[in-house]
Amino acid sequence: MSLTESLKQSLPPSTRRRLGHTARRLSSYFYRNDLNQLARVFHTDKWEMHWYTQHYQRYFQPLRNKKLKLLEIGVGGYEYSDHGGESLRMWKAYFRNSQIVGIDLCDKTQFREHRIDIRQCDQTDSEALLRLSNEYGGFDIIIDDGSHLSEHVITTFHTLFPLLNSNGIYAVEDTQTSYWPTWGGGRANPHSSMEFFKGLSDGLNHVEYPVENYTPTYFDRNIVEIAFFHNLILIRKGNNDEKTNMPGLIQREIKAANAELSVKRAS
Repeated sequence: MSLTESLKQSLPPSTRRRLGHTARRLSSYFYRNDLNQLARVFHTDKWEMHWYTQHYQRYFQPLRNKKLKLLEIGVGGYEYSDHGGESLRMWKAYFRNSQIVGIDLCDKTQFREHRIDIRQCDQTDSEALLRLSNEYGGFDIIIDDGSHLSEHVITTFHTLFPLLNSNGIYAVEDTQTSYWPTWGGGRANPHSSMEFFKGLSDGLNHVEYPVENYTPTYFDRNIVEIAFFHNLILIRKGNNDEKTNMPGLIQREIKAANAELSVKRAS
């Protein structure tokens, strides 16, 4: 047995964990601008098991030094009290001036530390999420790494996206579950989370609909970007108020649709 292994075994588990956290914090300084490497340092599954941090890097790099408030749904470790918090620590190392908040159905509050707040909360509890958002004055980044059940993903989005700060980014991870029937999904299942978000992408172009007196939804008016990656969706909030550059053609399409409808009714 090596000296290092002997020392590890002689230390109580809590001390080993504390020393491990300290070592990771020190090494994270050298990789503070590289999310892929930080994921390795903090042993999160957002790189190598999944491939999310490469996309987060591209979207979050311009925000790295800002004072933000980031909410992650799902602290990790399931019901095991001594597991979890890896990605929260990664976000803390990357966003060095930001407040990181995590929620989990299980009690993970023991992983709180400076700039990391953790609450026990059900992601479908809209009242609790509203209180948390009000407490922090809204969030700039929200990451849903929670239950991954389609019903929960959609319910949480309906609650939290309207509370997201302007120009904020909402991420949904592990969307492969939207294709799995036992998770409330299925390919082309209208109730799956993927079909829900695919439907929202049409709203980016709602001013082009040849529909007379169409009333845009909240999501039509407040989503300016949706990016789909393998098992990951990123949605940017903003004012989707660009005007169509072909109003005459849209009016012509509306007249054509109305004429076709009149013919069908008469036949």
